[in-house]
Amino acid sequence: MSSEALHVAREKLSRKTLEMHYAITSLMEEFEAVDWYRQRAEDTEDPELKKILLHNAREELEHAAMVLEWMRRNDAEVHEQLSEYLFKDGSIAGHEEEATGK
Repeated sequence: MSSEALHVAREKLSRKTLEMHYAITSLMEEFEAVDWYRQRAEDTEDPELKKILLHNAREELEHAAMVLEWMRRNDAEVHEQLSEYLFKDGSIAGHEEEATGK
């Protein structure tokens, strides 16, 4: 998977950058797994298999949420952006315009 490759030599990267890379890569993989399970659940004709696949998708969402929370706790910019945009009512784009003045 191309997302696992580092674009800079490992020895040039700080431990913090490597840890964040691991988190970002893991987050991408968890959401990719959610997508795969949901597609398969929608495509299957077996009701029991559908339940299992949707259960698996929810498990992957749990994993994604845990990684995202780790990222929020360990990166001030991630914390700032998530605090600004998550769990807000109204227009997402409208909120962005208000927050940035654009």
